[in-house]
Amino acid sequence: QVQLVESGGGFVQPGGSLRLSCAASGSIFTAIMGWYRQAPGNQRELVADISIGGTTNYADSVKGRFTISRDNVKNTVYLQMNSLKPEDTAVYYCNFRHRIGAYNYWGPGTQVTVSS
Repeated sequence: QVQLVESGGGFVQPGGSLRLSCAASGSIFTAIMGWYRQAPGNQRELVADISIGGTTNYADSVKGRFTISRDNVKNTVYLQMNSLKPEDTAVYYCNFRHRIGAYNYWGPGTQVTVSS
């Protein structure tokens, strides 16, 4: 029933910035919203998530560089990515999940490529 639409991926040079957005088709303001990424040959890993109350969690590799935020009116989660590195290159997936497992929705993925 719920579909997640991602945007903002693309090509950027090292040190550059990119902002990802992910909007849900319905109002799921009870969700924990997050971003994951997967590079070729690697498992999908958590990048960051944000609770209903605004508590954030980041992977050590992106702390200080990435910022996650949410807009419950627009039912959207954002990921501001600064000081991008080539190792940030991956497909980024947004995720809306219920705290106790009532639902777990994934976006289709958006490619982020960091290269000179």
